[in-house]
Amino acid sequence: MRNLASAVCLSGLTFGAYLSTAYAHDHPHTELNETYGFSAAALVSVPETVDCVLETGQMSHCLQLVVKHKPSDLGIGPFCPESLETAGGIWSWDGESPGLYRVNGDFLRMIAAEGYQMFDAYGAVLRSDISEAPPTESNTCIQVSEDASVMMTALIPWEPVLAERPSRLGVVNKVGMALTGSPIFSDAPSVHHTGHMPALDPCGGHVDPGGWYHWHANSSDIATVFEAENVDATCALKQDGAQLFGYAFDGFAIYGHLEPDGSTPRGLDDCRGHIGEMPNGEIGYHYHTGENFPNLPRCLSGVQARENFSTTAQVGVGANPPPGTEITRHNPPGGGRNGRGPRGGPPDLRDAASQLGIPEQELSRILRESGRPPNLAIAAEQLSITESELRAVLPSRRRP
Repeated sequence: MRNLASAVCLSGLTFGAYLSTAYAHDHPHTELNETYGFSAAALVSVPETVDCVLETGQMSHCLQLVVKHKPSDLGIGPFCPESLETAGGIWSWDGESPGLYRVNGDFLRMIAAEGYQMFDAYGAVLRSDISEAPPTESNTCIQVSEDASVMMTALIPWEPVLAERPSRLGVVNKVGMALTGSPIFSDAPSVHHTGHMPALDPCGGHVDPGGWYHWHANSSDIATVFEAENVDATCALKQDGAQLFGYAFDGFAIYGHLEPDGSTPRGLDDCRGHIGEMPNGEIGYHYHTGENFPNLPRCLSGVQARENFSTTAQVGVGANPPPGTEITRHNPPGGGRNGRGPRGGPPDLRDAASQLGIPEQELSRILRESGRPPNLAIAAEQLSITESELRAVLPSRRRP
């Protein structure tokens, strides 16, 4: 990591340079404008430079973005289908036959066979808006209503600093800000947690319980994922595997699965980042998203700013409503007793995955593939830890 840090420093390529480079690449006949390449349709105010404190305690400067609950020119949905005869958005299933699926009758019947029935006897899909009230059914497809009054504030370091070790991305962790002006988050919660499915639309986003829209995928390169995973879905946004998608919360750029010149990235690290050539010929560290879902960086290599994401929303991630706000919205439902979701679903692995520093879906897959019941010795070997260390973090119901 020290060699990597040295290479980045020697390149002299700051977040500001990334912004200028990227904007010039996509707009060759236009000067960098006051939006710094972020969609004006999302901005509440002109981005500005502010003092910030990094997680290491170091004083720095950050670009401060204040954005709307969603860009005014962004169409979203569909999320949940109305019936088994129609199609909604997409979902990454981590039970039997794992993979990315279109949320339609075939998929809903498949997960019903595993104990998660989200439709009634007449084929109508059981939908819920968890921001309005807790679901009354054991299993529902979640479709949250928007709150147009919400604003979000994000801080991105101007001069990226590599951390001593990468920070792993688990479930609903902050990843960055897309050029669309929407936040980017890691994996959405598993159906196994609560029995409910917060469906994503065909571009890989959905609405937080607080009422604001965000991505769980690189929406500008999701067609690549659909092709790789044989999913019949189309995102209305322009698709380009070499396009700049946004910036991680550590300040490094996030591209699609190709280099800006269309070539395949080489020498990617565990986070899917590397030092490579940028559009203006400069050499700098940046991330690439993958060809399978979720097509986002697996971890963040740099240091983030403290308190780098907040919203005026009543509930949800980063919620910090103004004093005196009447709280009328609800947080997501929790899991069932003993760490198990409704209808006797699998144990809740959220805390275990967080302690191990890996995505929950990865931990679920490793346990599932180790045997039935899970062979913890095999799973621990896959995780490069001891069996006793694995036993110590797993829910009690998983321990033999």
